[in-house]
Amino acid sequence: DCPVAAAENEEKHLYAIQFHPEVLHTQEGTKMLYNFVRGVCGCAGTWRMDHFVEHTIEAIREKVGDGKVLLALSGGVDSSVAAALLAEAVGNQLTCVFVDHGLMRKNEGDEVEAAFSKWDINLIRMNEEDAFLGALKGLTDPEDKRKAIGAQFIRTFEKMGKQIGEQVGKIDYLAQGTIYPDVIESGKDDAAVIKSHHNVGGLPDFVDFKEIIEPLRMLFKEVRQLGFELGLSEQLVMRQPFPGPGLGIRITGEITKEKCDILREADAIFREEIANAGLDKEINQYFAVLTNTRTVGVM
Repeated sequence: DCPVAAAENEEKHLYAIQFHPEVLHTQEGTKMLYNFVRGVCGCAGTWRMDHFVEHTIEAIREKVGDGKVLLALSGGVDSSVAAALLAEAVGNQLTCVFVDHGLMRKNEGDEVEAAFSKWDINLIRMNEEDAFLGALKGLTDPEDKRKAIGAQFIRTFEKMGKQIGEQVGKIDYLAQGTIYPDVIESGKDDAAVIKSHHNVGGLPDFVDFKEIIEPLRMLFKEVRQLGFELGLSEQLVMRQPFPGPGLGIRITGEITKEKCDILREADAIFREEIANAGLDKEINQYFAVLTNTRTVGVM
């Protein structure tokens, strides 16, 4: 029922649409985007992923020099691709810390370790379940839980940065797998907040790093294509999207270890059955949630 679907002012070079050209059910949506980028913006359309890899690696090396980089490795697609890109750029100057915050999927920690054993990087696995569950105690609002998890991540990496400094030297940079949708949803500039992302917002004053490095910040989900370009396995690149706060935002109400354990098992069973039915390549995303709802009183 939208009265104006599109508008333009050629003199001021302003163009607006009130629908989503990128979604599959928009007819000729891809052509609209192509015409805008080529015809209005004057872009040549010669961008290629292998060029992106080459230029980004060069930029990372120039920025980092002989410094040390610490990456928060969640095991998801975005942080994994960022880790591979940084590993190609600076090798063992990179320390990847996988924080097992107790909100991961079943066996995820072991899978992450196995996937990155082929690179010459420092990979450290931290068990921070008690700290994260403690920070979440009593919280029920989803946005409050997201912010608490984000704050705990910062505290964890500040602590770990100092510990790592004793082993590999001073850590100069904090790297993150932030992609552009994270920036948009967190409310870029004057935009409204859709949902906060723990990896968006810059460094607080008390964190002892020079700067954040976000090599994927201007990419959308073509990050998967980048992963293949860097030689990551299909299992890792095409895995189900998983939010940084993990199961913490798939549990309604207060988060406890018992709830996490229940949801881990339920989610693993559900995803296994989808794969057994041959549907895992057809469905974009699927997962279990724990709703905190009880409708009957029987045992």
